[in-house]
Parts: sequence; structure tokens; C-alpha cells
Amino acid sequence: MTSALALVLAACGGEDSAAQTGAAAPSGQPWETRAANAPSQQPAFAGQTRAPEVSANIAYTVETVATGLDKPWAIAFLPDGRMLVTEKPGRLRIVTGEGQLSEPVSGLPEVDARDQGGLLDVALDPEFAQNSLIYWSYAEPRDGGANSTAVARGRLVEDGPRARVENVQVIYQQEPALDSTKHFGNRLVFDREGRLLISLGERSIMEGRMQSQDLSSALGKVVRINRDGSIPQDNPFVGREGARPEIFAIGVRNVQAAALHPETGKLWEIEHGARGGDELNIIEAGKDYGWPTIAYGLEYSGSAIGQGQTAQEGMEQPAYYWDPVIGPSGMIFYDGDMFPAWKGSLFVGALRDKHLVRLTLDGERVTGEERLATDVNERIREVAQGPDGAIYLATDSAQGRILKIVPVQ
Repeated sequence: MTSALALVLAACGGEDSAAQTGAAAPSGQPWETRAANAPSQQPAFAGQTRAPEVSANIAYTVETVATGLDKPWAIAFLPDGRMLVTEKPGRLRIVTGEGQLSEPVSGLPEVDARDQGGLLDVALDPEFAQNSLIYWSYAEPRDGGANSTAVARGRLVEDGPRARVENVQVIYQQEPALDSTKHFGNRLVFDREGRLLISLGERSIMEGRMQSQDLSSALGKVVRINRDGSIPQDNPFVGREGARPEIFAIGVRNVQAAALHPETGKLWEIEHGARGGDELNIIEAGKDYGWPTIAYGLEYSGSAIGQGQTAQEGMEQPAYYWDPVIGPSGMIFYDGDMFPAWKGSLFVGALRDKHLVRLTLDGERVTGEERLATDVNERIREVAQGPDGAIYLATDSAQGRILKIVPVQ
């Protein structure tokens, strides 16, 4: 079930970028040359947007691993190399490296799959080899037509012809629930201590947007819980009157990608902006990332967002932003051996622009941008690194595919 699409890149830089070697930030023309939605807005610091185009001179091939998936959303690798793949309508499948799809895993709760809802992220417990626990996030239908992002866990069992999850527990429910079908904004990431970081969208509608910086609401937040759903006592707002104790950071919009930095252990996340203003943020405990008080870009209508501010004291600036947007979804810090020159790079899928973005880094600053897999011409929903060191992609369509990036032989 594999077919190859050769994509050989022309060299724009050396074998390794200046970002990974700690040298001075490269200069040059940016890949992005389209007009900004908000051309009068200025970045807060040099290199915050439109980084120079930087290539590592890698020739690679994109192979099709699996087909026939209905809007695949997330990939998690099992210890034996098979993949758990979520499908937006509410199905979880096991996919082999040869592209075989299992029957849907049974035992998952009902999801609200309208519009941007559905079955979202999936992650393995840090002690999966001992306990077989998996975690998944989804749009949960609630009373009166409302819904919210929820997280459940269960034990994956494969002792028969069809895999199932047992002892299912809903360990987190975003509050308040709203009547909206947008901005569920979720990724699941375990920190170094094994606690679960959960990004939560603000549900798009004004009622939710205005709660993004409200400590009594879980809308527009990053929260942190223990694996059983209990609250870590060192969370930044534990004990503060009127604050939800699970909150870790506030003021985010619609987070579609998140990953733990392999060296610092910090959570990096990427969220959708409106017309312009897709943001890469480095999340730290107790900090405010500004939405909707400050933002780059414009409303979908073309008007200013709020008062049109891009900065305010006490609110964090994004480490990087895109205007126009790329529609980011899925990200990894690459540390595999299959592509040595890409080690330390941040890879991001692009739904809107239909390709893979590679960012070169110098510490917490973006120093270069490269666009890869442009010939795929499909919405990239997920990016994952396989145990073999290849980069895996999931394409967002009713005939979705799992793709694999490998070097040209």
C-alpha cells in the first residue's frame, strides 16, 4: 500500500542551519511574500514573523502508508510501531506500518462530530508498557445542545478480533459548556513529571472568547491535571479565590498543536488566529497569552480585533506569528537519526497552506522557515515522529491518508 512521491529540494543553505549550531541568526529573504492582512502592525522584535527562508539541502520522498481514513486527526505510536489514529467522526483505529486498518476500537464514549468537533487527540500513558492506558480528547455532547472539550482514559485491550478500551473514565470536562461547534482547540501532552497538559479552545463565540482571561472559566486555557484527573498542588492558581485550580496558563485562542521541548521541558503550542495571527507560544505557569486583548491580524470581517492592540504590559508575546495564516495543526521537535540535519527543528503541519513547515531555532527564537511536502497538496492535520525516525503526516479529508517522509535512497 505504499506509493512514492519524490520531492527533491534545492539547496538554500548548508547541511545544518545556523539555528542549531548557535551561530548568528541567518539573513535573507523570507519564504512568505504574500501581503499581510494587517500591514500596519509591527512585530515586537526582529524575527517574530517572516523569518528568512532556510533549507538544510535534504532530498526526501513522501510515501503513502495508509488510505481510507475519514478525517484522521491524531497519531500515537504503540511500542511495537503500530499507530493509534483518531478519526474525527468518533472512531479510533490501529494502523500497521503496512497500511492495514483495524476495525474501530470499541468502548469509546459518544462524540459531537459537528463542524470542528469530533474525536481529537490521543496519547499513551507514560507507563503504557505496564498499564496499557491511553488518553483521548473529544467534543463531548452535554445537556441542552451544549458541548465542551473532554478528556477520557481507558485500558487498551487486544485479546480478540476487535480491540477495545475498558474501565473508561472521563477525567476532565471543560467548564462551562457552550452551544458552539467551533474552537475545541485541543492537544494532550505529558510533562516530564507525568502530569497531563491539556489545551482548551475558547469556543469562538463571543460568550466564550470573553472568558479566555477569566480565571473562573476553563475556556481559552491550558490546564494541567494528574493522570487520574486530580489537581497538582503546585499549579499556579491553586488556592486563589474564584480561580479554577487546574488552570496552568490563560489567554489562548484555538490551540491546534503542542509539544514538549526536549531540552527545556517547556510546553510549546501553536494556535489559530483569525485573518492573520497564527501564533507560536512558549507556555509558562501562570502567564497570560493575551487573547482577546492583544492579537496580530484582523477579525474575519476585516475589522480590528478588540482595540487593535498587539502588545500590553503583563501579557506574553508569541515567539513567532504568521500573517497571512498557514492554518497550523500538529507539531514535533524532530530528534530522529533518519534526518541528522533536521535535528532540533520544529515541524508544523499547515491546514490552509497544505504543506509542512520546518522552523529552525536558536534557543527560543525562530531563525528560519522552510516549506516542505508542497506537492502533497492536502490539508495536513497531524505531524508525528515514528520510532524509525521518519516523519508521519495525517491528511484532513474524508479519504484521509497517513504519509511518511523518508530520505531519497
